[in-house]
Amino acid sequence: MFSKHLSKLSSAYVHGELSSEETRQFAEHLIACASCRADFDEVKMGAKFAEQLTLFSAPASIWPNVIAGFDHQPRASTRIQFLRPLAIAAAIVMMIAGGWWLWRSIRSEVPPSWQVARLNGSPRIDSQAINQDGRLAIGQWLETDATSSAQLSIDNVGRVEIDPNTRVRLLQTNSSEHRLELAHGRVSARISAPPKLFFVNTPSGVAEDLGCAYTLEVDDAGDSVLHVTAGWVSMQTANGEPVVPAGAACVTRKSLGPGTPYFEDATADFRAALARFDFDSTVETSSKRSSTDVLLREARPRDVMTLWYLLPRVNKDERARVYDRMTAIMAPPPGVTRDGMLSLDQEMMNSWKAKLGLSWGQPMEPKHSFWKKLWAETLGRVNGLRGKR
Repeated sequence: MFSKHLSKLSSAYVHGELSSEETRQFAEHLIACASCRADFDEVKMGAKFAEQLTLFSAPASIWPNVIAGFDHQPRASTRIQFLRPLAIAAAIVMMIAGGWWLWRSIRSEVPPSWQVARLNGSPRIDSQAINQDGRLAIGQWLETDATSSAQLSIDNVGRVEIDPNTRVRLLQTNSSEHRLELAHGRVSARISAPPKLFFVNTPSGVAEDLGCAYTLEVDDAGDSVLHVTAGWVSMQTANGEPVVPAGAACVTRKSLGPGTPYFEDATADFRAALARFDFDSTVETSSKRSSTDVLLREARPRDVMTLWYLLPRVNKDERARVYDRMTAIMAPPPGVTRDGMLSLDQEMMNSWKAKLGLSWGQPMEPKHSFWKKLWAETLGRVNGLRGKR
């Protein structure tokens, strides 16, 4: 099952219409298939826009006057005959839209929330202790002390374990986005939803799920450390958006932005040199060069990922040294040249990115196909309502 492209299932997933097993297989397929990920991104955006529309029903009293106005225009009988079906069609569409709005209103009477299970101690939701389980609604804080822990869960999305001494808030949960805020402490997330649906805000950036499992820690200064154990996570900040693969980590400083991703089994000297390079603002140019020397000496084939992220962070002279070390331990992709990489040619950078398994496609550009998908999304919802009558 699911050996081919799954574009036709994107809308069904967004609206929770797949079974648990289909949802799991769909998410796994999306991780491996760039084409279906791009389609899913468009459907998700269309659904998000549709949820923000405000629907109004036209008063029934206006239609007799509209029709009467048509009937009193004998010189435009041809136009009338053309417009009359359009007016009727518009009325039908508005009635369907009104029914959709009513159905969504009834469905949303129960405030969206995540289930909370107590694991240890006495976790609290907005200062109220929970017993065995509870519900975390949008805007509420879940807090644990030194002796308590909890687990958040939602169907078809995943689980998030809340460690001791942690404060987390639910910001949003709907078909197109699930978002937490981690003020301080540590969470461990295992997400089964398709990529780009689950986010965790921190004071120093936003962790965007790309189909993964990870831990995220925030200290009292607002700095964070991301550890990815499966899949990929994008760490979004004002200064960049590095993609961190399984087995790798990324440190983000509130005042400085994201550091350079690195594999956690890199040598101690490699990791120490990278920390100095990224965050020691007191080091001089000679010390920066010394840090680069260590990174190049200690780099293994899998550390080419870190060297690729370093290329735009060093000056042009250092860039040549970094790139030469990359190609000494890993062959470049076809069509990539040294001069092109030293000038940070975007196409060549993307070729390396894809080879290193860090490519998740380009941001969606406004185009005609988007509106096709938005229309298909609307028709899908209307057909869904008809099927439930």
